[in-house]
Amino acid sequence: MAQYNHSVSLNPEKCCGCTHCLRHCPTEAIRIRDRRAVIDSARCIDCGECIRVCPHQAKKSVYDSLTDIPKDKFKIALPAPTLFGQFDNLEDIDYVLQGLLDYGFDEVFEVARAAEIVSDYTRRMIKTAKKPVISSACPVIERLLSLRYPLLTDNLLDILPPMEIAAKYAKREVLKNHPELSEDDICTVFISPCPAKVSYVKNKDAGERSYVDYVVSMSDVYFELLGVMKGDSLSPVPVSRTGMIGLSWASTGGEATALFNEKYLAADGIENVVRVLEEIDNGSFPELEFVELDACPGGCVGGVMTVTNPFIAKARLQNLRRYLPVAENHADDGDGVPDELKNQFTYNYAPQTIGSSRAEAMRIMIESEELKKQLPGIDCGSCGAPTCAAFAQDVASGNANLSECVVIMREKFKDLYKEEGENGK
Repeated sequence: MAQYNHSVSLNPEKCCGCTHCLRHCPTEAIRIRDRRAVIDSARCIDCGECIRVCPHQAKKSVYDSLTDIPKDKFKIALPAPTLFGQFDNLEDIDYVLQGLLDYGFDEVFEVARAAEIVSDYTRRMIKTAKKPVISSACPVIERLLSLRYPLLTDNLLDILPPMEIAAKYAKREVLKNHPELSEDDICTVFISPCPAKVSYVKNKDAGERSYVDYVVSMSDVYFELLGVMKGDSLSPVPVSRTGMIGLSWASTGGEATALFNEKYLAADGIENVVRVLEEIDNGSFPELEFVELDACPGGCVGGVMTVTNPFIAKARLQNLRRYLPVAENHADDGDGVPDELKNQFTYNYAPQTIGSSRAEAMRIMIESEELKKQLPGIDCGSCGAPTCAAFAQDVASGNANLSECVVIMREKFKDLYKEEGENGK
């Protein structure tokens, strides 16, 4: 299996071994060893939750720098709709788009345009797809399903995410309008609100290269645009071609409500997402036809690479929506979805293996069950594992020692102290 390139990293110098990240990791990918956090690459889904909760900023996103973008290429900016919610007192999206052009991009293609096209195609696909259809827009959900819910991978919407379609269409438009250019002369730059999108591009599946060439942080772009958009010198050209539906994709429920189907569920926040997937996996929602799941609280507006509070950003986007048409972009005529827009990747179950053989795995599982009976079951995290069950498995696997349980050691010290007292020592 090819190595998975992650976009969440740890700075050991800033980590003090607190348990904030340990408690919030949805896949139990983090352990505390020698007073430092350790991330299990096989379990990490790049949701960014550890970045969000770390009080010491020891976790960080890995992404492309704006200085990495080649100056000699035709540069296309792909702003996610979340970007427009970062700016205060913004009355027209064109101000931000013009700011990107003035900053140095040669063309701008709004990802919201592709989102409206995806909404159109989803309305078609939902009629015949396996229910409930699960949105494939959030890369975290795709990886989470492949790790923990293999039976639900068949429910994933079989269409590329909006950022990939936007990059594809953007290059096509530029090549049409600039015949002197070749595809090698063009680079697309996605302005991302979260690290999961970076991981998607780094690990483009099915042996294909992503149409997105660079993924930069929305916060980096925001602060650059503040200087470009400052004052009254900015005179925007009306280039925006998105509507209410495309802009609504930035926050939870925007994708689902665009389907004009009341049998949907929209949930945000990784803990809520896991809870919903558990219930779907158990068959608790037989009436649902579509499920929108966003790993970040509030949707993409809550990404860890944004600047503005997600609730404020959502309110700003709602204000911008008032002046827009319902939609300006639509799917091509026909009944199905073009093959070029379908996700060609086959999701394979990638469970976390225990031991080097089946016999070793059985031994670890049996020993773990016995060890759990000795543990307090309070999931305090002081041992360096997120739960007592995880700690028992770590001990059985030889990655931890039972003496690392502070509750057990405290009881041993109490018994020793009592014994010494009785002996008059």
